[in-house]
Amino acid sequence: MYLVIDIGGTFVKFALMDGAGNILTKGKQRTPTANLTEFKNKLHSIIENHDLSSVKGIALSCPGTIDVDTGMIYYGGSFPFLHEVNLAKELEEKYGKDVSIDNDGKCAALAELWLGSVKDAKDSIVLILGSGIGGGIIINGKLHRGVNLSAGEVSYVMSQMNPITKEGKFFAYDCSAVQMVRRIAEIKNLEDATDGEGAFEYIKQGDEEANAIFNKYCIYLATQIFNLQYILDPEIIAIGGGISAQPILHDRIQWALSEVKKANPLHIANPNVMGCKFQNDANLYGALYHFFTTKNNEFVG
Repeated sequence: MYLVIDIGGTFVKFALMDGAGNILTKGKQRTPTANLTEFKNKLHSIIENHDLSSVKGIALSCPGTIDVDTGMIYYGGSFPFLHEVNLAKELEEKYGKDVSIDNDGKCAALAELWLGSVKDAKDSIVLILGSGIGGGIIINGKLHRGVNLSAGEVSYVMSQMNPITKEGKFFAYDCSAVQMVRRIAEIKNLEDATDGEGAFEYIKQGDEEANAIFNKYCIYLATQIFNLQYILDPEIIAIGGGISAQPILHDRIQWALSEVKKANPLHIANPNVMGCKFQNDANLYGALYHFFTTKNNEFVG
């Protein structure tokens, strides 16, 4: 068995998984965000609540820019106190187990590469819609990381730059699923600004205000999908994240792609966009696959 831990902004999810990717047990606990000491104490508590005698290794998914060869975390995403912390090395020394670590968006992409929607594709892009845009770029069946470990960090792709003020807009600004839901929640007076289900109820009911926001969001997303298609020309662009569980999202993306293409007759690309197979547990599957491909020489895929 393998202990797999997904460190998220709200919860730390954990599971015991077997070599075929089956989840045997799983749970979650709220993520401590105050400081590094509380964070490490929680992580140690989760690990020590498992029978490590039957655990072959520990696989971590974590925010931030991560050097997967050394295990070092840079720019810890939601957790700035993780900058230049080597969790993997510390845990290996403490528990005597092999430990792997990878970026959470990259783990989601690896899940799709291993067992999901892009497993049979040579070149593909996985986009995870959340507070920003996570995911990964897959070339020749392998995750591409880049010289600065920044390949696939499309949140930072600029969609606009004011030449006078030097102020820019980013992919993450236009296509943040969290911000889209917040805008609908605000205009419809929802009590919870993060109520995605409530926001999508208004969309599905045909509410004009909610759909105006949603349509704008999908047009922005479709525009960037075309940009990515022209850069890599992948076989598949897979869309994941919490809102990808909403079928209307995928229908509306197809509509938006057709609208963008109609607006520019020069478009010759036809992006093949589909939903990711994995949603809430994607990072667990991807972290395990990363462990297998870096720590387990017996793994054959």
